Amino acid sequence: MKLVIDPSTGVPLTEQIVLGVKDWIRSREATPGARLPSIRALAAEHGISRFPVIEAYDRLVSQGLVDSRQGSGFYVAESALTGRRGRGWSDPSLAEDLSLHIIDQFHHPSGTLKLAGGFVPEEWRDVEGLTQAIRHITRHDIDSVIHYATPLGHPALRKHVLTRTRQVGIEAELSQVLITSGASQALDLIVRHLLKPGDTVFVEDPGYYNLFGLLRMHGVQLVGVPHTPNGPDPEACERLLRDHKPKLFFTNSVLQNPTGSTLAPPVAFRLLELARRHNFRFVEDDIFSDFQLNFTDRLATLDQLEHVIYISGFSKTVSAALRVGYIVADKALIKDLIDVKVLTSVAGSHFAEAVTATMLERGAYRKYVERLRVRTREVTADAVKILGQYGWEVFCEPAGGNFLWARAPGIDDSRELVAMAETQGISLAPGHFFRPGGETSAWVRINSAYAGEPRSRAFFEQAGAR
Repeated sequence: MKLVIDPSTGVPLTEQIVLGVKDWIRSREATPGARLPSIRALAAEHGISRFPVIEAYDRLVSQGLVDSRQGSGFYVAESALTGRRGRGWSDPSLAEDLSLHIIDQFHHPSGTLKLAGGFVPEEWRDVEGLTQAIRHITRHDIDSVIHYATPLGHPALRKHVLTRTRQVGIEAELSQVLITSGASQALDLIVRHLLKPGDTVFVEDPGYYNLFGLLRMHGVQLVGVPHTPNGPDPEACERLLRDHKPKLFFTNSVLQNPTGSTLAPPVAFRLLELARRHNFRFVEDDIFSDFQLNFTDRLATLDQLEHVIYISGFSKTVSAALRVGYIVADKALIKDLIDVKVLTSVAGSHFAEAVTATMLERGAYRKYVERLRVRTREVTADAVKILGQYGWEVFCEPAGGNFLWARAPGIDDSRELVAMAETQGISLAPGHFFRPGGETSAWVRINSAYAGEPRSRAFFEQAGAR
């Protein structure tokens, strides 16, 4: 086992050992039952104390990657190699790390700067418009506070969704619209209904890590398609189609998470041609639609829902507490998804749907979103300049939204950036979270709303100087 430990990086020694052993186990060099160096030998080889080695080995044992045999030493656990990369690889420790990271977003110590967070700052939200809509509902529509919503969703809200989808060029009927508890439930319903264990899907690399975890939980095989500033690489997609037969291709076509890129029309046409030729469907997640200042064609716009299932929602803009999303698809699929929704959750929140519908009806939402689009575009442009001042590379300059995908010069593993940021009270997610196979990445997601903060600038400068 070749292990590189560098005390000068700022990354805790225990963390370096854990990550190094994990990388070795995930490689093809490790075999079931392979013996790790003894605690004493590893500490002596790298000139470090035994204590970080003891702690690292304990963590690896607790994660099921290493077995401890009393009086004998430490060995690679057979379960750690099950389904290794290249054969439907799945890393249980990665799933655990992802879950812990998602939970940590809600439990960081007070004062932690969530530089990688996925939320719009609270002070940017239309809290006044939201509270007015809530007061209106509690006074004039008490049923929505008490009763279930209908399985299809609030009728007025579905009409508004239909209007919104037509604004981006998608022609649909009311029977093709299903309201969900956020875009997350929309994805879950689709995965439950259309996929079974062992099925293959294409996903973006890098892409949305919560989706990756959902697919793995259902036993689905993920194949990553490299993402470019213009969307998924069509040449790479075509090459991958020679060896794989995906049922679905999950894509985030506008202001993609985490890169902030937007699908270019020529790329969209080529991808749709591949879908028709190879008989798979796109699940187009357009959750950041309302952050786009000037609308561009979606896959669903060009295809009109023949090979595309369209998803969006309001949680990113209205309120994360009001979980409201929607699916627009062909009638037969919507009918089947209603059955799945009823069996798994009965219905959505009548209250949340009614409040959202009220904001849309009264025009408050439109005015708020217009301000939000301008503001996010301005801060994103500023964030690109700030990162450039400190030598960081940005994947692309997004036309809005609040995500940048960036890397610091000379740092190949973003876990080093995560550890560096933590010392300054900043929360980051390592780039390998955003890769479908958990491969090491130099990149991190930056929420542009916080890039101008003094702590952020100090961190960018420190990492750039490294």
